[in-house]
Amino acid sequence: MNALNLSEQEIFRRQSLDEIRKKGIEPYPAKEFLVTAYSVDIKNEFKEDAPRKEVAVAGRIMSRRIMGKASFVELQDAVGRIQLYISRDDLCPTEDKDLYNVIFKKLLDIGDFIGVEGYVFRTQMGEISIHVSRLTVLSKSLRPLPIVKYKDGVAYDAFEDPEMRYRQRYVDLIVNDGIKDIFLKRTRIFNSMRSFFNERGYIEVDTPVLQGIPGGASARPFITHHNALDMPLYLRIANELYLKRLIVGGFEGVYEFSRNFRNEGMDRMHNPEFTCLEIYVAYKDYNWMMRFTEQMLEKICLDVLGTTEIQAGEQTLSFKAPYRRVTMIDAIKEHTGIDIAGMNEDQLREVCKQLNVEQDQTMGKGKLIDELFGEKCENKYIQPTFITDYPKEMSPLCKRHRENPELTERFELMVNGKELANAYSELNDPIDQRERFEEQLKLSEKGDDEAMFIDQDFLRALEYGMPPTSGMGIGIDRLVMLLTGQTSIQEVLLFPQMRPEKQI
Repeated sequence: MNALNLSEQEIFRRQSLDEIRKKGIEPYPAKEFLVTAYSVDIKNEFKEDAPRKEVAVAGRIMSRRIMGKASFVELQDAVGRIQLYISRDDLCPTEDKDLYNVIFKKLLDIGDFIGVEGYVFRTQMGEISIHVSRLTVLSKSLRPLPIVKYKDGVAYDAFEDPEMRYRQRYVDLIVNDGIKDIFLKRTRIFNSMRSFFNERGYIEVDTPVLQGIPGGASARPFITHHNALDMPLYLRIANELYLKRLIVGGFEGVYEFSRNFRNEGMDRMHNPEFTCLEIYVAYKDYNWMMRFTEQMLEKICLDVLGTTEIQAGEQTLSFKAPYRRVTMIDAIKEHTGIDIAGMNEDQLREVCKQLNVEQDQTMGKGKLIDELFGEKCENKYIQPTFITDYPKEMSPLCKRHRENPELTERFELMVNGKELANAYSELNDPIDQRERFEEQLKLSEKGDDEAMFIDQDFLRALEYGMPPTSGMGIGIDRLVMLLTGQTSIQEVLLFPQMRPEKQI
């Protein structure tokens, strides 16, 4: 960084860094500092009548009050904050008081990392604290933290601008309460799902991110180029076709938490890079998968929140199984009064026109029905609801309905007006699958840039035989949003995609 661009605080901190080194103290030591306790545990386990407890803690200075020969410091460690009491004569029992008078009082700043050793006690004001006997400088911070200050009821220096928070998530995690908890809950959601699958004997696997054909979903892919092979490759939009290859190969149940990439728009519900869980289980159908999904979600809520009821804005959502089931045709009829069963493409266009639903010539029957449902029905389903039995044009990888060949055995789980999960009785007829892919090719030729590619190797795998299988995909980021009360996907991604930062 050019010295001319440094703020007064940054210049001062660099000068302090040099002074610390001149005093013979390394501000970035390599030696391990052994932490023996954490702030929250220290407070929870403190007992007035217990023997004095010696502890060693490490963390970041978040505030301090220097009062001559004694000081109080608020230290933030990995789990919370605790007060330190630092006495000059206890910290420096010899005649050399530089560690306190110079290093601590003048050269250390808010944001610096220190390690301290001492004993736990309760102050006269009743606060559980650590009486420090030894202090070690662990890392010097060269930028000031945006610590909030209050004056006349007004907050100053609050780190609240969303773009700044997402771009500098490391600062957001330091200074804003509750942010770290979102991501700790995210991890607990993953752990709960894994235990649910593992207890049933299903196997976690990894499949390719770089793919020769972006299959398994209808979406616009990111394209890159492999120099050694001199060929285009795509970042995966879904991992479905690879997981089903594993069912062909003899696995009875497989799942994967996959990072997927879709070269589409960004808004509060969409990020071009996102996390999806997909699971495939042999000898099952979509009815079984509905029961499996609602049981899984009920368990996750209990594991993470301790309840099956969550608050989403003004709505109280119940994830207690079972959930309502409604066919897509009935949903459209329920909310528009129009029965679209058996309609051809021209009739569906007339319905869209009548209901002021946007359409264009690239849309086939499936896309038209999808637009009708999305515009007129989707946001009506607040409580968890399975929307079932989608038209076959909408579901090229899904088995035809056992009672109506114009439909498929598919469901989407709607929660709070948005899709959360998508599942099928998987199509395992290789001839039917080839015909569906060819229909997708025709849509692509009409200009639908989200139509699926024909994956010849997947068709070859199906020709070896795939048992009856049900598969389900669930958007992890949306699930985390629901369980943490967030309304923007950027709030539950540690580092969401951002536009390039403007250079000053």
